[in-house]
Amino acid sequence: MQHKYEILIVDDISENIKVAISILKNENYNFSYALSGEQAVEVLKSKRFDLILLDVMMPGIDGFQLCEMIKNSPTIRDTPVIFVTAKVDVESIERGFKLGAVDYVTKPYRSAELRSRVANHVELYSYRKKLKKDNLKLAHEVKTVKSNYVTSLELIEKEIISMFSAIMESESVETACHISRVANISKQLGRLESHLSPEELNTLCLTAPLYDIGKILIDGSILRKKGPLTDDEFASIKNHPTHAANIFEKSEQKLIKAAKIIAHQHHENYDGSGYPQGLKGDEIHIYARIVAIADVLDTVTHDRTYEEAWSFEKAAKYIIDLSGTKFDPRLVKIFHDHLEVFKEIIEDGVCK
Repeated sequence: MQHKYEILIVDDISENIKVAISILKNENYNFSYALSGEQAVEVLKSKRFDLILLDVMMPGIDGFQLCEMIKNSPTIRDTPVIFVTAKVDVESIERGFKLGAVDYVTKPYRSAELRSRVANHVELYSYRKKLKKDNLKLAHEVKTVKSNYVTSLELIEKEIISMFSAIMESESVETACHISRVANISKQLGRLESHLSPEELNTLCLTAPLYDIGKILIDGSILRKKGPLTDDEFASIKNHPTHAANIFEKSEQKLIKAAKIIAHQHHENYDGSGYPQGLKGDEIHIYARIVAIADVLDTVTHDRTYEEAWSFEKAAKYIIDLSGTKFDPRLVKIFHDHLEVFKEIIEDGVCK
């Protein structure tokens, strides 16, 4: 079935409309008409057209005003407008083009000219609509492919993080629970911090469990040693943030990069006295500043090979006393203002 182009003819003289329809009448066009600018406005509210033949001189809303209204309407601004003028008026023609008209014809109509100009512009408009539709379809397909690709990468990243976490947790039930609680404390502190976006908070929750991943390269006998460490043994343990950075060094993926930051920086101190880089203040990533508090809180409130667990109150005082030196004072204040939230996590004592 052959496509029918919809044409609107706007002219305050009905005879001119009849003449135009008579010249253009064939099986490819459907015609609508309006005898004033005001009528045209009403017609355009309920119907879309492939071309508008618009008389310039009309009482009330004239052709220039109507054209301007059309071009200011997002839904019909692309509809081609051909101005119809009774004489070759250069000033009027220039004004029409500035308002967005695509062409003009003069009255009385010359049949061949009118048919040719109308045919050219409805076909051109049809091609433009098809191109726009194809572009939208292509953009949607590209977006879908990109989304699927990104989703696949994120799934791969999550699987890698899960595997690394499993390696760390396999050492012992105590280690697994410690990692789980540190991740949970980090999540709660991240939420209360309130400056993290939902995406950033999700990244923190996924990657916090890998904060001590560098310890997989430390001699297990040192990690499990009961009693004080020698200087050499402590120096060996202090290398674990650097080991972690080396493990994740070559990845450019978002989650892996976040895991690297946390693992590399969680022993940095707010006053610059930490290791391995001696970072200070906001030079330390917010993720690492959060995990640093979570790690210490859970570590000191649970039995270690070299020291018995502290009470939550003692641990909280320790963290609060180190505000501005070891820990970010803003995060410590948040911790201080919500002690019951963190006490519940610690005293629950269950892996989450």
